[in-house]
Amino acid sequence: MSIQLAPPVRRIAMLSVHACPLALMGGKKTGGMNVYVRDFSRALGCCGVAVDVYTRSQDDCQPMIKRELGPGGRVIHVPAGPERPIPVGEIGHHLDEFAANVIDFAAAEGIEYDLIHSHYWLSGLVAEKLRAAWGPLPIVHMFHTLGHMKNQIAQDDSERAPQDRLDGEAHVVQIADRIIAATPAEESQLIELYGADERKIAIIPPGVDLGRFQPIPQDEAKRRVGIPCGDHNILFAGRIEPLKGIDTLLRAISILQERHPAAVQNTCVAIIGGDPWADDLDSEMARLQALRRDLGIHDLVTFLGAKDQDVLPAYYAAAEMVVMPSHYESFGMVALEAMAMGTPVIASEVGGLAHLIQHGINGFHVPSRDPEALAARILQLLQDKALRARLGDQARRYAQDFAWENITQRMFDVYRSVQTE
Repeated sequence: MSIQLAPPVRRIAMLSVHACPLALMGGKKTGGMNVYVRDFSRALGCCGVAVDVYTRSQDDCQPMIKRELGPGGRVIHVPAGPERPIPVGEIGHHLDEFAANVIDFAAAEGIEYDLIHSHYWLSGLVAEKLRAAWGPLPIVHMFHTLGHMKNQIAQDDSERAPQDRLDGEAHVVQIADRIIAATPAEESQLIELYGADERKIAIIPPGVDLGRFQPIPQDEAKRRVGIPCGDHNILFAGRIEPLKGIDTLLRAISILQERHPAAVQNTCVAIIGGDPWADDLDSEMARLQALRRDLGIHDLVTFLGAKDQDVLPAYYAAAEMVVMPSHYESFGMVALEAMAMGTPVIASEVGGLAHLIQHGINGFHVPSRDPEALAARILQLLQDKALRARLGDQARRYAQDFAWENITQRMFDVYRSVQTE
């Protein structure tokens, strides 16, 4: 049993400018980062640390302060620009207003922070403004995704990170006291692409809430989510955007329907994320729905929309497998959550997924953008119940090391180190 040391800080300003930790999973810009900020803040609260998560207000009817992060945790919705959802690319125009309103809020409440922990490059720029106002507080930063890596897999200019993001990331690399990399691969990317000082980088993966994500009998889970117990379920969960590679999954299912129709009989491919019923579909959702129609797999694939995190465990447990055909993932928290549930994962061998999934031990890797390879692995798992059980059990065991209490203690080591410099 590990020794739990006292926290080195009393109060943290957690910055998540563009991503509210209370948003639904799979929303337009909701994914692993939202979950990370929420669950990490809760874990800090359980250790006695007061955490204020500052995020941009996107709804003027929303209470400014929400206390849904457990003991000592608050989400503070800060006005900055129009109080409605806007493209991430426009949020940079409102960072001065965001920072000024955070400073005013803290002053009105008489709050002093021990440390600033920022997430994504926009928050890193705000952290610098807050430090200028509050004095020499340490800044610990986590990027979650990197613009240069996004550009390496972009198919056209619309998918490329703009220059202001690349410049902003490079600046945050320089001004942060510590940078948290999720994997050794991300550490290498920060050094090679951004010239980061390796002495400033700490490798700490995200954690998983093992209280929420723990095995549920599959028949029970299928009843909860409305799947007939005799049927098979293949699950994707995440944002609906090109880099997630959902089109590769659809093409793989089309291959299986054509070549192995008996194997996919009574099989449902459930896609969690986005808003498939919107009057004005975003371009990627429209493209995927059109592809489903053109491939003739409408009866096999269903779009379920965004889901609350509290119902995701049942979907994971109801699935024979979770598929993550991404072109890029800095880590892959959906994979870790599924693994904690005991559900095997098939994932592209990219980014953090290449680090998290151990091929043939707790899941399978496939090449990115390769529907043939993905179809072969899906077929293998559909037809081999014993293999699914073995991979799922080993995945569950592997995920135990990622308990948030372990990750939080590692982060405390980082906090101690920046406070003594």
